[in-house]
Amino acid sequence: MMSQDFIGVHNKLIRELRRNMSEEQINPQYEERPEQPKFLTKTKFEDLDLPQVILKGLDDSGLVYCTPIQAAVIPIALSGKDVGGQAKTGTGKTAAFLIPLFSRLLSIKDRQPGIPAALIVAPTRELALQVHQDALAIGRHAGFKMTQVVGGIDYTKQADILREGADIVIGTPGRMIDYIKKGVLKTSGIKVLVIDEADRLFDLGFTKDMLFILRKLPHYEKRMSMLFSATLSYRVLALTYDYMNMPEFISTIPEEVTVEDIEQSLFHVASDEKLPLLLGLLEKKEWSRILIFVNTRIGVNWLASRLNANGHAAEAITGDLPQRTRIKIMKDFKEGRTKILVATDVASRGIHVEDISHVVNYDLPQDSESYVHRIGRTARAGKKGFAISFASEDDVYFLEPIETRLGHKIPVVWAEADWFKQDKDGATVPGHQRRERPTRSRPPKGPRRVDKVPAEAGKRGAQPPPERPREARAPHAQERDGRKGRSSWMEAKGIGFSPQPGGVFGLAVSRKKPDTPEPAKLEKKRRRRRKKPAAVKEAAVAQ
Repeated sequence: MMSQDFIGVHNKLIRELRRNMSEEQINPQYEERPEQPKFLTKTKFEDLDLPQVILKGLDDSGLVYCTPIQAAVIPIALSGKDVGGQAKTGTGKTAAFLIPLFSRLLSIKDRQPGIPAALIVAPTRELALQVHQDALAIGRHAGFKMTQVVGGIDYTKQADILREGADIVIGTPGRMIDYIKKGVLKTSGIKVLVIDEADRLFDLGFTKDMLFILRKLPHYEKRMSMLFSATLSYRVLALTYDYMNMPEFISTIPEEVTVEDIEQSLFHVASDEKLPLLLGLLEKKEWSRILIFVNTRIGVNWLASRLNANGHAAEAITGDLPQRTRIKIMKDFKEGRTKILVATDVASRGIHVEDISHVVNYDLPQDSESYVHRIGRTARAGKKGFAISFASEDDVYFLEPIETRLGHKIPVVWAEADWFKQDKDGATVPGHQRRERPTRSRPPKGPRRVDKVPAEAGKRGAQPPPERPREARAPHAQERDGRKGRSSWMEAKGIGFSPQPGGVFGLAVSRKKPDTPEPAKLEKKRRRRRKKPAAVKEAAVAQ
């Protein structure tokens, strides 16, 4: 038992501390934890039958609850079945195939050392880079050696990494085919195949490349295949039936095309009014990060330069940039150093940034599926997003297919006069420049020659001027006579010009019956006939 003196000293210290502390320090008001995002399910990763090294990587990445596509795909893929998944952009498709992939490789004990066991194919370098980063984060404790194989990076360096040995290869079809043909990338030991954004692979013209890669892999009964995409077309489904083992299709968007948290708006403007309206909206709207889509590379570079000239720092990313430059631009945009990014559809693949507040369709896409991909870059992770589209006289024809796919009309907003801000330099919109005809320098004209007219010309009884000889005529007159001679020759042969089919290069057989041959020619032809020998004639007479 403690003595009374110790208890008294203790109570005295408590009274002194309370006297010197504020009310907030004595009774702190703890903030309540925010609720889980609405797009997450109640299924936790720890409730699934996952290896501990994978659970540790998910915990380090801050992933606790599954998204709908993850909760539906992972249990089926863990059982060893092939899966075809469809989900909205930004709902965790990457983790949905990485987690079963790691689990499958950890369960295989007879893997060939130094030969890749998993292959992940992506349509663009940016998407392959994003998948590679997510794989390094989730599988950091699994002990797999993962490498990226894409164009624009040192060819020899990537080949040396493959020769040293890799467990998982992530890349684009073109560079993979190069290494497969040279024997650097071994595909005989592939146990897991993943095709990400399959519809975009076909849209970008990788159909034959994908078929080449699939034919080089082991039979689909000897490997597990997973295919994921935001949209599944009929040709993608045909691919699954040919090269996958009775896949089970999972879709978390059976009827809904776009997310509900995206507020869409449409402005009808002229082509030369797009830039002034965009400049006005940048000052009028409250935004944190903007992604602007333009259909052409020239338009991307032009718009980025005009935004910079008007005081809005922007970067342009296109498919022809060097890979190092593209990686740097993407990193700056993700980390917030760049607030405005202007891109094409191809270059935008792999942009996985959760806090993009606005997506602007400076040009309407020619494909309705591209519109879905574009606006899906905002409203990620359950956040609110805005999609603004400009429809001009050049691209308004693409609006009807887009609204047909959405199933509703895009709300139209009519801009006020004060919403337009004039461009500082007044640069001309690309594609609308007025081309001036080049001026050619001609030699000065000399004095005009006037032929002398005879005095008796025009009078009654005057003789016409003598006709010039054929050699003295103009060249075009001689050519006309030559054509006339040729046409006479063709008419004699029964051949004439005709627009009707039946001849070669405009030549057709004349319908006029050829003239009957002359008697003299018939007699000549009779004379040429061989006469019968006299002995044969006498034998015929004797009979």
